[in-house]
Amino acid sequence: MEPREEKGLMIAATSKIDKIPLGYKVQSQSGNGTYVVNLDHGTPFCTCPDFETRHQKCKHIYAVEFSQKREETPDGKVTETRTMKITYGQDWTAYNDAQTEEKSHFMSLLADLCNGLPQPEQSTGRPRLPLSDMAFASIFKVYTGFSSRRFTCDMVEATKLGYATKTPHFNSVSNYLANPELNPILKSLVSLSSLPLKTIETDFAVDSSGFSTSTYARWYDEKYGKNKSKQAWVKTHLMCGVKTHIVTSVEATPNNYSSDNSQFPTLVNQTAKTFAINEVSADKAYTDRRNLNLVNSLGGTAYIPFKKNSTGLGDHHHKFDNLWNQMWHYYNFNQEQFMEHYHKRSNVESTFSMIKAKFGGFIRSKSETAQINEVLCKVVCHNICVLIQSIHELGIEPVFTKE
Repeated sequence: MEPREEKGLMIAATSKIDKIPLGYKVQSQSGNGTYVVNLDHGTPFCTCPDFETRHQKCKHIYAVEFSQKREETPDGKVTETRTMKITYGQDWTAYNDAQTEEKSHFMSLLADLCNGLPQPEQSTGRPRLPLSDMAFASIFKVYTGFSSRRFTCDMVEATKLGYATKTPHFNSVSNYLANPELNPILKSLVSLSSLPLKTIETDFAVDSSGFSTSTYARWYDEKYGKNKSKQAWVKTHLMCGVKTHIVTSVEATPNNYSSDNSQFPTLVNQTAKTFAINEVSADKAYTDRRNLNLVNSLGGTAYIPFKKNSTGLGDHHHKFDNLWNQMWHYYNFNQEQFMEHYHKRSNVESTFSMIKAKFGGFIRSKSETAQINEVLCKVVCHNICVLIQSIHELGIEPVFTKE
């Protein structure tokens, strides 16, 4: 049993754990405040700093899972009640239909999504393959999870069904994935694939996660005078709707070249082009006056918790500080209401979990550009699968055109 689990057992045995609308309220071991734990969204969630940093089970989550609450009845008897995880009903008919018909729907929707791509002009040289076909092939390859060679038979089938004009050579698919010109195209397809749900999603969540690769980054350590290496990975920042988990904007960068906070404005502005933003939830890594003001300028509210050293004593004449002071007081003196909105952030973790569970948290590509493009293809695949589920559950008819 690991140390956090042992501490969780101690908290469950010595502290009172209250059931609240947001989940469970657990007393801090230091006695300085309480934390909210929720087990209702697949991935356990806690508002403590340990969980915010590690995104893994903390002692408070263990305490809720192991807790036993004793209550004395009016007749003097003692009853023992175990806390139970609350689950929500699943529309199994819609889910089964979506899963059994997913591949055929996927090819149809992906073809519709790619058909609008304009073919770049070419004055000289050998005629290029249609860009719509190559974008279709690159994304469809990631969806199947096969290597370029084994994917060829799937592409032959798609061509026979009319989803592509020609079956490309497997080397051509790999070459297009490594083409930097494909990067903005894939980002636009992510945005375009989210459009059918723009009337449903008004609340959003932002976070980042990493996808591992088979390549290693090497550098010379001046302090110890030797070469070192570590596994390279692609850091992915995304913004998603909290109801359907559709991804509305995404940015992928190699390793840790970009901080979470610096990507927030890009994600929000891209989403605001097609969605009305009511709320944006994010963790403490995004705590910044400019982020609060940006969401406010778009007609929404940013629910971002404040760090321990944050204060509400800013300059009231500063254009960013007035909103900062208001949200700081709201966070500190109305924390239960604040957390009710902030808890929606757990949906972005569910989105990453969905993408990695279905399309893998590992990247096959070797070059840096191809690795980033492969991650973007995974996000496009996820969005199309969300649309297929929405077709059966919500009765929508996806149309990939901007007004």
